[in-house]
Amino acid sequence: MTGPVRRGLKRGLLVSAALIAAGGIGWAVYRPEAPVDPAASYAAAVGGPFTLTDVNGRPFGNDQLRGKPFAIFFGFTRCPDVCPTTLSRMAQLRARLGSDADTLNIVFVSVDPESDTPAQIGRYLTLFDTPIIGLTGTPAQIAATARAYAVYYQRVPLEGGGYTMDHTATVFLMGRAGEFVTTLDAHESEGPSLDKLRRLVRG
Repeated sequence: MTGPVRRGLKRGLLVSAALIAAGGIGWAVYRPEAPVDPAASYAAAVGGPFTLTDVNGRPFGNDQLRGKPFAIFFGFTRCPDVCPTTLSRMAQLRARLGSDADTLNIVFVSVDPESDTPAQIGRYLTLFDTPIIGLTGTPAQIAATARAYAVYYQRVPLEGGGYTMDHTATVFLMGRAGEFVTTLDAHESEGPSLDKLRRLVRG
């Protein structure tokens, strides 16, 4: 093997090793019993201080969540599918935690302050038959909170008038000090999701 070819091969192997270390080549590091968590790549970008308003119209800040792990989801009460499905699923998973259920907070943040008043959010959350902290705020407060959690949302006009909201559908799992731990994915089966929640509340 010639010198240039040998050096090129060496560089290629080094690049491959770097990609593997970063999770860029799945087959080389895949282990069925310990799948790579894609959320780990943006852990530092998720979470932070916020000030919003609860369903009783009182100020609510991130400090009020400290001491308990929590699952936080962004959506809106007029959402036809993703939001009610996700919140129903979170209620079911919380119930499956059994005696650990009370150690987990579920938080719903509206990204639609125009329609979602505190009272409207409060009524909406009663549909899920589990304790959920509902939050809204001014457009600026919601935008700042969404940025803190790396959440995308956008108002989308509808033909004939009205609008809907396009938004991130991820559930973020946060530790007792407000630190990012991992995510729940809508396509994940119940078993892995429940395992994540158990590790979160017992960690």
